[in-house]
Amino acid sequence: MDLPFIAATLIRRGLLTPGPPVRVATQLAALRKWGWGLAGELRQAAARDPGRTAVIDEQGTALTYRELLDRAERLAKSLRGALGVKAGDRVGLLCRNHHGLIEATVATTLLGADAVLVNTGLSATQLTTVAQEQSLRVLVHDDEFAERLAGLPAEPQRVGEARLAELIAGAPTGELRPPPRDGRTIVLTSGTTGTPKGARRPTPQGFGPLVSIIDRIPLRARETVLIAAPIFHTWGYAALQVCFALRATIVLHRRFDPAATLDALVAQRCDAMFAVPVMVQRLMEVPPPARRLPLKVVAVSGSALPGGLALSFMDAYGDVLYNLYGSTEVSWASIATPGDLRQAPTTAGRPPHGTRLRLLDDEGRAVPDGRVGRIFVGNEMLFEGYTSGAGRESHDGLLDTGDLGRVNGDGLLFVDGRADDMIVSGGENVFPSEVEELLARLPQVREAAVIGVPDPEFGQRLAAFLALHPGETLDPEAVREYVRHYLARFSVPRDVVFVKYLPRNATGKVLTRELRRYHD
Repeated sequence: MDLPFIAATLIRRGLLTPGPPVRVATQLAALRKWGWGLAGELRQAAARDPGRTAVIDEQGTALTYRELLDRAERLAKSLRGALGVKAGDRVGLLCRNHHGLIEATVATTLLGADAVLVNTGLSATQLTTVAQEQSLRVLVHDDEFAERLAGLPAEPQRVGEARLAELIAGAPTGELRPPPRDGRTIVLTSGTTGTPKGARRPTPQGFGPLVSIIDRIPLRARETVLIAAPIFHTWGYAALQVCFALRATIVLHRRFDPAATLDALVAQRCDAMFAVPVMVQRLMEVPPPARRLPLKVVAVSGSALPGGLALSFMDAYGDVLYNLYGSTEVSWASIATPGDLRQAPTTAGRPPHGTRLRLLDDEGRAVPDGRVGRIFVGNEMLFEGYTSGAGRESHDGLLDTGDLGRVNGDGLLFVDGRADDMIVSGGENVFPSEVEELLARLPQVREAAVIGVPDPEFGQRLAAFLALHPGETLDPEAVREYVRHYLARFSVPRDVVFVKYLPRNATGKVLTRELRRYHD
């Protein structure tokens, strides 16, 4: 990425500004010594703005950047001295969004150990498998998950909330030096179809990754940001990295509640919010606050953003919605701005600066605009492979996302869905996402999901699962006729199933395996 573009973006977002010479020198020295990972970013923030509030929780408890760094360093010393954690070990983190999760993650990387971010929605069986497959030495967890961990073997050592506080308060003396290896962050894939895989995230090597995001999403230094997306998820973790780099004040709630979130956005005068699309949908289902929200940015990622939702949200809260399309493996691929979403509500936008995106056929050849192809992405933050040793298919430095999509004449990307979600019914290729988008426009429908199920005559057929707004009703045949009016006959769902709600994981993705149980 070219230096003039980096410098111009940093100036535009308020990061290259004059400051006390000693603080600026200490800030730059922290990055040189500790690198651009989470520990280095926290150190540079504490050096430049030590008294600025770093984190506020739902109880109003606030920690400055100096205090947050001190707590993380004390915890790192205790993990090393009391629990024997060293460079190369793995520490699991089974926590909701609160400052303890941040402190434990930073403490782990300060030691050169790998932080394994564990999805809070995993079952007891899945947690046992993750602990074994990731060879966890320590598992830091919120108290609410203690019962779910009862079946784990003695190793890993478990650290609940009280023990975590003791480790921070009773830290031994000693110095922390940069470890012999960078601690990696391991993010678990969503696990919608089984036990998730661990994906190794690379450590940023400079301003490039930050600039790629904030050039397109107008986040500025020293703003107040509510991170609603789970930090164990790639998007929530990316939000944390961006906030540290911007020396932002971070607002955290352990659980997402739409009414409480709106209250916090007003009370804390948040400039921005990071969320997953289902959270935006839930915000639209509660009365808006009496006072106008000060929001300038609502950045979403993690699952498809229904076009109707994009428009209705912007109509209600202003043109502040930004949609990042990416994955655990490729980090980001494209970003849709409010202008993009107004022009084409279902678009995933365009690749940000320094990102390459190509649509290829099964032989690796580029497909023309308007044709569906496999989406391949190249950027500075492609994952380093799964912890199992497996990787993903790549072409010329571009990584396969596993998704299918197309680019229109204006250069906007549209994602049609996962390659393995596409079904073949009677010889015709059908994308469930197209039918979902259409069904979601029905005024009676709160949310919709469409999947392929076995069919003895056509091989596969579509099944639609609809959750309706309270008090609403729909006739299955009316639903089929509605789809028949807009789409080809092979896109009409033969089965229409009404459910109270769609089963989702902790990041808002629909659990397909659970839908199949409803159908069976």
